Amino acid sequence: MEIGFAPPVSGSWATPENMLRVARRAEELGYGALWTFQRLLSPPDGNWGEIYRSVQDPMVTLGFLAAATGRIRLGVSVLNIPYVSPVVLAKQIATVDILSGGRLDVGLGNGWAAEEFAATGADPRRRGRQADEAVPLLRRLLADEVITHDGEFYQVPAMRLEPKPVQRPVPILLGGAAPAALRRVGRLGDGWVSSSRADLTAIGDSIRAIRSAAAEAGRDPGRLRFVCRGAVRLGATGAGPRTPLTGTETQIRADFDALAAEGMTELFLDPNVDPEIGSPDADPVASLRRAEELLETFAPGAPARV
Repeated sequence: MEIGFAPPVSGSWATPENMLRVARRAEELGYGALWTFQRLLSPPDGNWGEIYRSVQDPMVTLGFLAAATGRIRLGVSVLNIPYVSPVVLAKQIATVDILSGGRLDVGLGNGWAAEEFAATGADPRRRGRQADEAVPLLRRLLADEVITHDGEFYQVPAMRLEPKPVQRPVPILLGGAAPAALRRVGRLGDGWVSSSRADLTAIGDSIRAIRSAAAEAGRDPGRLRFVCRGAVRLGATGAGPRTPLTGTETQIRADFDALAAEGMTELFLDPNVDPEIGSPDADPVASLRRAEELLETFAPGAPARV
């Protein structure tokens, strides 16, 4: 299972200097990818949680990090389809892929925040059908020389989108946990990205549902990628049963093995989801120190500490 890492994008530690420091060190240590995430707005009372109160734009961040790295892949988990036209999104994807020399992985989701739907003029009631139309259109925009499209949600007259990305095709992974979303991954996606709130004890059920949908659609399930957004909290303890990816290094490494056994092909550690790191009220120096402990401890190939 390939291991990735999330650079600073949320909270007080998400400074340009820290982004560069974490990204470069992750590349030095052999991590496979750097992953960002999208959140447009947050409620004044902060009831979505600390990690969503102050979030940098994911694609701009990846463009910035593309210039500072040379090998490590760059991913976003996830951009919400209803919030922007596929034409605009295709232009962003092509540009970041060019800037990175063909290292971009794109995760797409359907959104969940009613306030963001309202603010972007999107309709949450139609997001499933919209995704069914948007994903194939996005692939065509990134690949075809001339694009013409007349659909339920999008119309594109005969036009070109240039320049094209380096990768042909750019990998497009899909998020979501509802049965319809999982079937969509199997039908349309190059893989699946799990949510930071996913029940990792039941993650195998989702993987099997996606593989089944892929087979029903005549696609090869073995070619799909399964990426876990890991809410890792080293040293965290609490009342009740331990949740996966929390606790001692030994416990967390055992969780890695369990996820791989269920079919996860990739896992990225996301310190941003830790409220002691990803909050705008957190001490940025302490946040960086905690994140770098994760970065060094779980570096690919690093021996487990006794």
